Amino acid sequence: MIQLARWKVVLVSLSLVFGLLLAFPSMLTPEQRAALPGWLPKNGVNLGLDLQGGSYLLLEVDVPAMREKRVGNLIEDVRVSLGEQRVNIGNLQREDSGVVITVADGAQFDTALKTLRDMANTGVGSTGVSDRQVSRLSGNRIRYGFTDLAMANMGATAVDQSIEVVRRRLDSSGTKEISITRQGSDRIVVQAPGQSDPAELERLVGQTAQLTFQMVDTSATGLQDALAGRVAPDSELLADDAGTPYLVKRRVLVSGENLTRANVGSDQSGRPAIDFQFDGQGARRFGEATAQNIGKPFAIILDGKVISAPTIQSPITGGSGQITGSFSIQSASELVNLLNGGALPAPLKVEERRVVTAELGADAVKAGAISTMIGFGLIIVFMIGAYGFLFGGISVLGLILNGILIVAAMSLIGATLTLPGIAGLVLTFAVAVDANVLIYERMRDEARLGRSPIATMDAGFNRAMGTIVDANLTTLVAALIMFMFGAGPVRGFAWTLTIGVFTSMFSSVMVAQVLLGYWLKVAKPKKLPIAE
Repeated sequence: MIQLARWKVVLVSLSLVFGLLLAFPSMLTPEQRAALPGWLPKNGVNLGLDLQGGSYLLLEVDVPAMREKRVGNLIEDVRVSLGEQRVNIGNLQREDSGVVITVADGAQFDTALKTLRDMANTGVGSTGVSDRQVSRLSGNRIRYGFTDLAMANMGATAVDQSIEVVRRRLDSSGTKEISITRQGSDRIVVQAPGQSDPAELERLVGQTAQLTFQMVDTSATGLQDALAGRVAPDSELLADDAGTPYLVKRRVLVSGENLTRANVGSDQSGRPAIDFQFDGQGARRFGEATAQNIGKPFAIILDGKVISAPTIQSPITGGSGQITGSFSIQSASELVNLLNGGALPAPLKVEERRVVTAELGADAVKAGAISTMIGFGLIIVFMIGAYGFLFGGISVLGLILNGILIVAAMSLIGATLTLPGIAGLVLTFAVAVDANVLIYERMRDEARLGRSPIATMDAGFNRAMGTIVDANLTTLVAALIMFMFGAGPVRGFAWTLTIGVFTSMFSSVMVAQVLLGYWLKVAKPKKLPIAE
């Protein structure tokens, strides 16, 4: 095992060369990295919020509001579908997960029951099973609503979708190296290094961006009655930016969920507008709705505010259209970004906001660097003092290569270094020399038994390897558990520790084998100095 194999020499040499190439940009400023030749890597280690400074947001997903909206949409679907079947509804009693429908005419009960069962069969969830249920009650009543499982899954689904939407919004707006993690059952932590204005971050994140297309209620006295406080059950009163009121039907013809593309365009007058394209289902529904309502106005609504209410001149069957309004280039671009990023499934409430200044970040970097150097220096003193300049020096060289490889790996995969990550780095150095200590102590025992230098070294590596692997495996399992179930600082610590497990196994064992094998070949010692 101590033989100086050529492949080991090549592997160690290549790891040193590529490690230096990948780690070198982290020592440069962003301007210096940008000036590097194109064939050189330019990615450096990303500094986390606690090192670089930036903004911190703790968001809570308003799951109850989302559930209430989903139930409200379900009730409107019931009202419209039964109305299309000419079923006379006596009463609609809202419940937490659905609605109880009272059919006024008993002769229409079977028609209503069949219609609702057909609706339930179309509401297939992600599991392939319907997320709605129909129950027959006494007194010409029917309960229609979401299943208990569907209601329970809404919260987890809303948080997962919100994380992805927030990620797309911030990435597309140019914010880099952000960390978006889940905390608890309904909270999201957003850390944006380098972002000094949390209000701007909050504005980009917090907009729901719910785009809907709904028909305008054009009944003769509908708007006047609504302004007087008498709003029809199937309508709602909204307004545009100028405060102009609109009475619109609650039923959503097409929503932003059916958008496949949005981009900034211009209207016939050359003013900024938003061009959009629906998917197949959205194009079909939009085409049917416009064909059935020629000459009538429909409202384009974003987050409960009417953007415009054009009149349908002819069927729009191509699945594409344009939203016009009083847009500026900036507002149109921002809206396009939100639409392409997707709509939040539920409102986000800001529970906490913080700003970490660059000065605090610089202090953290300085403190982390000092602690790392002190830890590294103590390890050097111990190893040389305990095992001499030859064996202790070889361990130190392995540690240097270990540090280079960790920085190189983090630069390559775009990992973010945090203050807890620096703590993981220091711990990695200590764990790395543990392997050398095990090997050297085994060699010392073998040398005291009078074995030859070759046999002593071979036994040291062979018999200590099992213990080294076991120790690193347990460390790796612990780090993976922290990474999977932890958040924020815990993940930063686990990340560097995980990388360090792999690099330390290579540097402490392979480097020691190559250097000691070369020394053994050149010096041909009669006994090892480690036994003294």
